[in-house]
Amino acid sequence: MNRKLIFIIVPLMLLVQFSFGQNKEARQRIESARIALITERLGLTPEQAEKFWPVYNEYNIQRKNLVQEIQNARKNVDMNNISEEQGKELMRLGLDIKEKQLQLEKTYSDRLTEVISTKQMLSLRKAEEDFRKMIIQRLEQRKRQMMQRDQMINRREQLMKDKGNN
Repeated sequence: MNRKLIFIIVPLMLLVQFSFGQNKEARQRIESARIALITERLGLTPEQAEKFWPVYNEYNIQRKNLVQEIQNARKNVDMNNISEEQGKELMRLGLDIKEKQLQLEKTYSDRLTEVISTKQMLSLRKAEEDFRKMIIQRLEQRKRQMMQRDQMINRREQLMKDKGNN
């Protein structure tokens, strides 16, 4: 089977399992699929992969921490009853975090281009975006399937009810 096809099918199969429950094991399988996709798309050599993944994982942790920081700040504010001062503070925090994200991007771009080429770096951004889109599409597809299933069950129940009334 074509390697590219495998790297597309495996993540999608894993997403099916992920949609049934967001347990740690399912998330690990999705992460493994993401790693496989990125490795394949970038064409990482074993030597590059050995140096790339620790730096990239460190970058992702830092990036997630920044996202978590703004999410936590938003959780603590009632957006329907926010004061002007709270709004200004939240906006300042958001801008500070965006600056931190940009600085983080610059720092890790420099570190990563010591390991991979700029062409691979550009491919990395595309691979990340493609993987994110695949996840979103799969989750939307799963949601549609669940809705269709629920509609079929409701129709069947209604038919049984109507049949019982006759």
